[in-house]
Amino acid sequence: MDYEVLSKDIDTFKSKIDISKGKKEILDSHLDVVEEKISSLSEMEQRLEKVIILFQKTSEFGRNQAKSQIEDLVTKCLQFIFESDIEFNIEIVESRNIPQAEFYVISNYSEGYSVKTKPELSRGGGVVDIVSIALRLAFIQIHKPYIEGPILFDEPGKHVSDDYIFNVGEFLKQSSKMFKRQIIMVTHNKYLSEICDKSFTINIKDGNSFLEKSE
Repeated sequence: MDYEVLSKDIDTFKSKIDISKGKKEILDSHLDVVEEKISSLSEMEQRLEKVIILFQKTSEFGRNQAKSQIEDLVTKCLQFIFESDIEFNIEIVESRNIPQAEFYVISNYSEGYSVKTKPELSRGGGVVDIVSIALRLAFIQIHKPYIEGPILFDEPGKHVSDDYIFNVGEFLKQSSKMFKRQIIMVTHNKYLSEICDKSFTINIKDGNSFLEKSE
């Protein structure tokens, strides 16, 4: 009798062991699938990290290229108009992972020293006007895709002294030819209006405006 009970207990244990083995095989199979997914996700994570680094490097390269092109064009513009050793500098700083640009003008003197200031603090408003003109030209020219059409200026060089207004006009003419782009401007400056290929004057009489072609 004890033998029969023991035999039944052994069979019961064997049955439980077989069930446990089956469960273990199922769990092992699920574990293999999960480990395979983890491995696949890990590889994808590594690829994404490389892609992010590539994007960052590409963005940084493109940003530095644009920065260099803009600095060069604005510097040449300032030097041409003010006939002095003056440079335009862009400093890019990160604020909360967002790049921000600060503009500076560096005046180099023959005595061997340089002065670095914000454009609005350098030579009054004239420098700001010229930097604004040059930046607009630079941003439009390097924009991708290319922007068609004329460039509009409202009172270009308004604060530039008469000593340099001739250079402003010459710069605008040369820029129009070099970039093959029409420049349309509104100005109260007599000289700037005279150097244009076509010039129109708006006169007011009895409260009405009249457009007349300038001679």
